Amino acid sequence: MRHPATRRDFLALSASAAVTAGAGLIEPGPAQALPGHSTAPINVVVWDERQPTQKEAYDNFLGNRIADHLRSVPGIAVKSVGQDDPEFGLTHGVFDDAQVLIWWGHVRQKEVPAEVGQRILARIKAGTLGLIALHSAHWSTPFIAAMDERARRDALKKWTEPGEKVEIEEIPPANRFAAPKRDAKITPWSVARKYPDGTTKVELHQPICVFPAYDHGGKPSYSKVLVEHPITREIPRTFELPRTEMYDEPFHVPEPDQVLIEERWQGGEWFRSAMVWQIGKGKVLYYRPGHETYPVYKEAVPLQILTNAAFWMAGRSE
Repeated sequence: MRHPATRRDFLALSASAAVTAGAGLIEPGPAQALPGHSTAPINVVVWDERQPTQKEAYDNFLGNRIADHLRSVPGIAVKSVGQDDPEFGLTHGVFDDAQVLIWWGHVRQKEVPAEVGQRILARIKAGTLGLIALHSAHWSTPFIAAMDERARRDALKKWTEPGEKVEIEEIPPANRFAAPKRDAKITPWSVARKYPDGTTKVELHQPICVFPAYDHGGKPSYSKVLVEHPITREIPRTFELPRTEMYDEPFHVPEPDQVLIEERWQGGEWFRSAMVWQIGKGKVLYYRPGHETYPVYKEAVPLQILTNAAFWMAGRSE
């Protein structure tokens, strides 16, 4: 008689290659399924812009590489879609059943309309979808929508007093797709004016969702896990990615609920590499490593982090 796999079995097997991460390119082994509260598979959609330069590192696009890995994990069902697919890849047949959406976008972010982001945000707030934004998806339509919503909620919480009314005026960035100077005021930020009639009027400057510096020269990064979390369980406490783009703090986003991983470079640059937010009833993860011309998502540790995140977002981990 075959006994069901335990969570430790699942993580130990799928992370077995990760302990030597940083020594070179590593292909993760097959993973065992996590026994969840439901026998139905977790429905994951991997969304990819599919820019041609991905061919430098991925034979069949970055998103398909991630999807192929997740298909090897029992308990996960995967659909891989692209930006040029009908309805930006999010037809009702694809999107309606999705529980986790993994998003990779880069040079065509502006082409995805705000309506797509609001559609995704509505399901995040309802708790029926989790969003994982990867690397340059910090400027993706759904991630911006999610961060704007979190900033709005944070401002309401900060300025609301019992029995009083709060009105929020949201100020978008002057140039949404431009990096700020290093000494620029970190967004989001808000200021309030309080009136005798019990009304507080808040001016909320929305998050720019970017950072002051980057370098896609492909230098190695050195990461450390900061907290115990289902996403980081069985991940090495420290690990190296041999080639990745550098992002440097400060990252202009709302304060996350938790920072899970910190990433550093030899030049002293550093970044909060994995962050999570609760937005309404749903969850958002930003995971930084990338550049489409480096095989980051052929490495065991990043793939295991995405696997863990899918189970966590679907409520299948402790």
